[in-house]
Amino acid sequence: MTDPAALDGLPLPEQRHAAIGHDAARAAILQQLAEHRLPGAFLVHGPQGIGKATFAFEMAAAILLATGDETPERVLEQVVALSHPNLFVLRRRAKDAKSYYTAIRVEDVRELRDALHHTRGRAGHRIAILDSIDDCNPSAANALLKTLEEPPADTTFFLISHRPGQLLPTIKSRCHIIALRPLAESEVARVVSTDLPELTGESLDRALALAGGRPRRAFETLALGEDTALGALISWLRDPLAVPPGAMLPLAETIGADPQGPDMSFAREILLDWLADEARNAAIDQTSRLRLASATELWDKANALLGEADSVNLDMKQTLVVLFDAIRKHRQATALPIEPE
Repeated sequence: MTDPAALDGLPLPEQRHAAIGHDAARAAILQQLAEHRLPGAFLVHGPQGIGKATFAFEMAAAILLATGDETPERVLEQVVALSHPNLFVLRRRAKDAKSYYTAIRVEDVRELRDALHHTRGRAGHRIAILDSIDDCNPSAANALLKTLEEPPADTTFFLISHRPGQLLPTIKSRCHIIALRPLAESEVARVVSTDLPELTGESLDRALALAGGRPRRAFETLALGEDTALGALISWLRDPLAVPPGAMLPLAETIGADPQGPDMSFAREILLDWLADEARNAAIDQTSRLRLASATELWDKANALLGEADSVNLDMKQTLVVLFDAIRKHRQATALPIEPE
């Protein structure tokens, strides 16, 4: 079973052995395991790309080892291969050789439920990982709720969510909530350096600066060359005053050409992350009230523009032009004066 969200050339979550960071959450679950009081389900949530699935597989291996009768090497080997009889993983299924279903379907959840009610193939606890529960369509979510209401004995679910606010309240009420946060920059650097040990210098710094505590974002950023539209956007955000305003028009036209496409989706994340960082840094900077007021106004304006474009189907290219202009004006208004020599 493959992961439809996998990045080319990088290990899958089950292949990473252990997550970097998230020490408090790890300690809490291991304490519950040691005290034999594991809940029926954990809801592991947080921003996408911070290692939630890797963390879930690490905890699954720890539980399988503590409750089973096999060596650590054997358990880890089976988790990596997704071949442990007591480990069940549910992701969006392959539709054909080239594509995946757009959602986890009710039949997928029922198949998981039936498998969990069969006689177990090995001693110990059983683990079911849904990566992610956000992918469940409404029928699948309702079927999952019924399973959580009457869970099989000695079974723990790890439900991974990037958007817990959109989940059924009744599902959340059945789970022990584990909130994972973005990693420190040093931790993101460890993840990136583990997979790409040859990466150093400006390329690494650029990836870390755009990662926002999410290793996945760092890897996605590295895949963007300077000659791509998204690469040009990232370069421009480093210094919005470095190019004349008219130079951003072709960029807006390229990125906004497909409002629902992957480039536009990634561009929105990049822009909103930059705006959030700008507001955060302005709040820390006690020397400039103007910068904080401008950054806050810019954040509100950006969200209003993008929300309006979504709700009434406005031209996303024009929306980006307005947003780029607003970012440039913000930088002009808050730029530090040049000190005389």
